[in-house]
Amino acid sequence: MRIIAGKHRGRVLKTFRGQDVRPTADRVKESLFQILSARLAGARVLDLFCGSGALGLEALSRGAAQVVFNDASQESLAILRGNLALLRESGEIMNKDYAACLCSVEGKFDLIFADPPYREEYTQAILSAVSKRELLNPHGLVIVESERDELCPPKWTVFDQRSYGRTKITMFTRSDE
Repeated sequence: MRIIAGKHRGRVLKTFRGQDVRPTADRVKESLFQILSARLAGARVLDLFCGSGALGLEALSRGAAQVVFNDASQESLAILRGNLALLRESGEIMNKDYAACLCSVEGKFDLIFADPPYREEYTQAILSAVSKRELLNPHGLVIVESERDELCPPKWTVFDQRSYGRTKITMFTRSDE
């Protein structure tokens, strides 16, 4: 796993051993960040299920101003801290369940990455919490990685949706803006 572009282009990131964790494939990350490129300069980003931090670190490399990294796993956060040190970057780190994070995180975001475990259904709960707490800036996006097509709840619009093998990327924006 590596940084695809930006000031840290080509840097190899620390990752997990074994098959228990599914990091975003480089080709998926490259395509996703091509779509998001115009939105990254100065952006405030939440990486909700950050794992090793690959999505948030890619955002920082491409010009995001701030990333809040969250994961419930101490092992994931240890790898994230190693990657932040490797790149000499910083970010706010939270060690919470995704719901607790969404209830306590402060401020609004331009991009919210949600790459939860594939076999669980989190999208509706995430979008509901984001709406309730008004965590998304106008024209901001919630980007969900899953293995199925995500249903679009009321007050949301699918901005873009792509498939990469079994991986689906769905980008939601608020429709009541």
